[in-house]
Amino acid sequence: MSDTPRPTKLIVALDTQDTAQARQWATGLAGHVDMIKLGLEFAYAAGFDAVSDVAGTQPLFLDLKLHDIPNTVASAVRSLSRLRPRLLTLHASGGRAMMQAARAACDEAFPADARPQLLAVTVLTSLDDAGLAETGVQGGARDQVLRLGALAMDSGMDGLVCSAHELAPLRQELGRAPVLVTPGIRPAGSDQGDQKRIMTPAQARDAGADWIVVGRPITRAADPAAAAAAIAAELAG
Repeated sequence: MSDTPRPTKLIVALDTQDTAQARQWATGLAGHVDMIKLGLEFAYAAGFDAVSDVAGTQPLFLDLKLHDIPNTVASAVRSLSRLRPRLLTLHASGGRAMMQAARAACDEAFPADARPQLLAVTVLTSLDDAGLAETGVQGGARDQVLRLGALAMDSGMDGLVCSAHELAPLRQELGRAPVLVTPGIRPAGSDQGDQKRIMTPAQARDAGADWIVVGRPITRAADPAAAAAAIAAELAG
């Protein structure tokens, strides 16, 4: 694979339980973002028919963070094939067998030209070193991300979801092969919210992100399309 960095692209997180609101955002941001993200909040509240309806023809990041025994995760991946997401998440902490089962189910259930990239979530951006220690993980977020990232790529994943602060170490350890998707991105001056390990769009781009995920700084802006355009311009700068 070429060592040339891929251009960093923008995903908008449509975090709402309201189908009409999600549809309004998706419609208003079409052409201003590269992909939309729908996750647990929306899928649980509105259902998967609404996920399909809101996504329409736009590329979909389906952020469900699957985590269960291998057979159950494999069955879930097969069940999601009708939605045709471009990106689909599962937890790397589910282990090698679970990730390999998801890989096999994805390759079996999706047409070859419509297979999503499977992304393993390493450490949630709401967790810092102290939060990880409370769960029994020693050594800090960086070490845990590198451990899980290497395991995920060895288990057939296409990429990883990680904090912007782990982008550079992952690139150093794993090279350009993983698709790296980075939530917790906050434009300069915006509210940090519940994220602990954050960066600006340009900082994440320079650290090696392929995709950045931005939610409230876009969707809660007075002009969401203008906010998205400003972030896209920062990424292109």
